[in-house]
Amino acid sequence: MPKSSKVTQREHSNEHVTESVADLLALEAPMDYKSSQMSMNMGGGGPPPIGKPDISPDLEDGRPAWNSKLEYILAQVGFSVGLGNVWRFPYLCQKNGGGAYLVPYFILLLLIGIPLFFLELAVGQRIRRGSIGVWNYVYPRLGGIGVSSLMVCGFVGLYYNVIIGWSIFYFFQSFQYPLPWSECPIRRNGSQATPSAGARTTILNIEVVEPECEKSSATTYFWYRETLNITSTIADSGGLNWRMTLSLLGAWIIVCLAVIKGIQSSGKVMYFSSLFPYVVLFCFLVRGMFLKGAVDGIAHMFTPKLEIMLEPQVWREAATQVFFALGLGFGGVIAFSSYNKRDNNCHFDAVLVSVINFLTSILATLVVFAVLGFKANILNEKCIVENAEKILGLLNSNVLSHDLIPPHVNFSHLTSSDYAEMYEVIKIVKEDTFSQLGLEQCLLEDELNKAVQGTGLAFIAFTEAMTHFPASPFWSVMFFFMLINLGLGSMIGTMTGITTPILDTFKIRKEILTVGCCIVAFFCGLLFVQRSGNYFVTMFDDYSAGLPLTIVVILENVSVAWIYGTKRFVQDLEDMLGFKPYRIYFYLWKYVSPVCLIVLITATVVEMAISPPGYNAWVQDLAVERFQSYPPWALAMCFALIIVAMLPLPLVFIARHFNWLPDGSNKLSVSYRKSLTKDTSNLEDETRFILGKNPSEAPSPMPSHRAYLGPGSTSPVELITNSTSISGYGSSYQTNPVPPKSES
Repeated sequence: MPKSSKVTQREHSNEHVTESVADLLALEAPMDYKSSQMSMNMGGGGPPPIGKPDISPDLEDGRPAWNSKLEYILAQVGFSVGLGNVWRFPYLCQKNGGGAYLVPYFILLLLIGIPLFFLELAVGQRIRRGSIGVWNYVYPRLGGIGVSSLMVCGFVGLYYNVIIGWSIFYFFQSFQYPLPWSECPIRRNGSQATPSAGARTTILNIEVVEPECEKSSATTYFWYRETLNITSTIADSGGLNWRMTLSLLGAWIIVCLAVIKGIQSSGKVMYFSSLFPYVVLFCFLVRGMFLKGAVDGIAHMFTPKLEIMLEPQVWREAATQVFFALGLGFGGVIAFSSYNKRDNNCHFDAVLVSVINFLTSILATLVVFAVLGFKANILNEKCIVENAEKILGLLNSNVLSHDLIPPHVNFSHLTSSDYAEMYEVIKIVKEDTFSQLGLEQCLLEDELNKAVQGTGLAFIAFTEAMTHFPASPFWSVMFFFMLINLGLGSMIGTMTGITTPILDTFKIRKEILTVGCCIVAFFCGLLFVQRSGNYFVTMFDDYSAGLPLTIVVILENVSVAWIYGTKRFVQDLEDMLGFKPYRIYFYLWKYVSPVCLIVLITATVVEMAISPPGYNAWVQDLAVERFQSYPPWALAMCFALIIVAMLPLPLVFIARHFNWLPDGSNKLSVSYRKSLTKDTSNLEDETRFILGKNPSEAPSPMPSHRAYLGPGSTSPVELITNSTSISGYGSSYQTNPVPPKSES
């Protein structure tokens, strides 16, 4: 029986036996899916009855359990802390006011992040099912929430693992010195030279820098040409990129091995994949602080621009980042918590994981801007040297007078302040012709203001900075190994969000399901390893998760807070946790979070409506990115991603409203049905005892019991008297009706 079954756990309990039977009968009463299902008293009970073996309730229902609390916390941290913490959060900080961005982010973390994270942890732990089972159980007409969540997990997992594949490719490319993206490749052209009539024609080998690389940079060229070998439009597939195909295959093999045994295997992997990124981040932070310009980068990062903080766009992007940083709506949070003990303090877990996620984002931001500050300093010095040479040329050609150069300026040791002073003098004196001189101002601030995110940060900007590190291959290996582990932690949660609901619904071997999912996903993922695959990664990232996932989470919130009832949910939490959650959660779940999510959905739809759908295409001849609109077929694909992800919501609602689809809440795992059958005799014995059918069996002295807290107001004895069958999740057994007692 589940942990809530007090019939199988009665020996030294402080509660009256009447309550335990009433609780069980309330549990097993025929359920109407038109009303909420979660009111069953699923709290813990006492020890097993005398003569019965002491079987853990969490193992009794056949559901695996975490080996330790640490393993579970690391799994939740590994799922929530992902690539977005490293390459999305720093970009948003830079774009939205530096240190001022942390204020709206932290406020929204308290208002919607922690409450909704706590909600998902609580329902998963209490109902002990994946996303499909949980929402079928809470309110079956909204059972499509779980299916939509699973589909979004599938879409995200397809392209997310491609990013891990890219990281694997860069990881193996890092085992060489110099790094292959440190310099532009040299191309040898054969040119024909004919000196004079009658002389022999000679062929000269002329070495020239690859034009595409020369127009961009070595790291940019390596990313777009050597790694992706990208086409110029999404319509030109260009065929499969075999190196990326092998990298994707390797990524799916790693993910499959990590999750093939469920939490028994993924839990062990999490000890390394969740902790190793922190080791790397701290190493990069310590190393970065000794780099020239690192302090400039960090100071630029945390200099607050308070005027930007009040803009609505800043709050919208902060809410979106909070939403996705914690993995809300994906089903991974619910799946992981469903393997917990029922009395686990999930409120503590919610706060702990949320705080760790926030602090990790700040740590990653410090690292990123320490390194980018170093890179900006190098590029600024390079700019000063190049422009100083231009000034010397202008002086030698008498375009500029030597009197314009301050006497203390030394061109062999030119500082940024000296150059700035010289630049301002020339600009004032040569005001009319200054634009023709071709001089640049070379401000460090301009370099630091160049916002970079996503793959541009990881595979171009950060990679370029590491080429200037001493022992650069070592740091490159560490960095991309960190990205692999960050991605792996998130993929384990994503895969668990897919496999757990399916395993709860269908009788299928875990290993077969996992391998099958990974094989299917690999072949679907070939779409992203074409030469045009990066454009499809952008498409899926923009359209497959954003709006559908926000709608999923607001329906989760509404189904618990408004349909099931916040008061009842808080009471359930008190029974499960042993203490009553803070009163503030009642108002956050019922009012604040739904309003915030509605505003977020509205802002997302408006943003999608006013922003033309398109992508940044790499133009090979010009070596630059240019925005291009999606062709009609690609635009249809974008909207299809949104529709397909949300389609289960109305379909399941309509099907269950008209009784076309069975009530999903009445589906139990085979092991759970066996446990129900096994304890039938116990139930009958205690029922007879309560009704006084066997007066010879006197109970041991018990303190007075508390009031019955089951669903509705029906008394326990009425439930016993009036029920002719006891059913749960569609598995039922019959009991004989009991005639009412006489009033004598």
